[in-house]
Amino acid sequence: MPNQTSVTEFLLLGVTDIQELQPLLFVLFLTIYLVIMAGNGAILMVVISEPRLHSPMYFFLGNLSCLDICYSTVTLPKMLKNFLSSHKAISFWGCISQLHFFHFLGSTEALLLAVMAFDRFVAICKPLRYTLIMNPWVCAQMAVTVWITGFLYALLHSVMTSRLYFCGSNYIHHFFCDIKPFAEASLWETLSLTSGCSALSRGLLPWAHSF
Repeated sequence: MPNQTSVTEFLLLGVTDIQELQPLLFVLFLTIYLVIMAGNGAILMVVISEPRLHSPMYFFLGNLSCLDICYSTVTLPKMLKNFLSSHKAISFWGCISQLHFFHFLGSTEALLLAVMAFDRFVAICKPLRYTLIMNPWVCAQMAVTVWITGFLYALLHSVMTSRLYFCGSNYIHHFFCDIKPFAEASLWETLSLTSGCSALSRGLLPWAHSF
């Protein structure tokens, strides 16, 4: 059934409603965000600019740093803006987009960590065949597969969540749009959303364990 929502925006209730704490939390999370950006940005620049680091381990580490930057950017800028605003609103499709990229990047990072574990396993247990097994073409294929799988996994969440029915309540008891608080604001179809996402999660587990 297509979405028939009469709600065009949601109000993110955030971390706390105590106004005196908002400036302090803004400074705290801004500092955390800048540290994340600077640290991962430095890793990316070093890996790209240093030829001696053009190896499978650092290739995947560069992917991980890129994911960390994007993953933090999905939620933190909006949260920082809300700390300084009295109207903590986000549009319906803005909420769906945030949910999609949060799960896309989060699931991609989980799968990438599995690939990195496999890379270290080969390096330790099969050192003589390491360069043959983990050649550049295989590494590129693994990275592309991880990103595509994460995107498709998140797409299920986004499509099913966008089909929920909303009427009246537009409060989200969280500082960003995630499935559980988003579904709690819905009137119905939460069971089908949960069942569908759980089914796909179970389908991805054997794939991740294969590494």
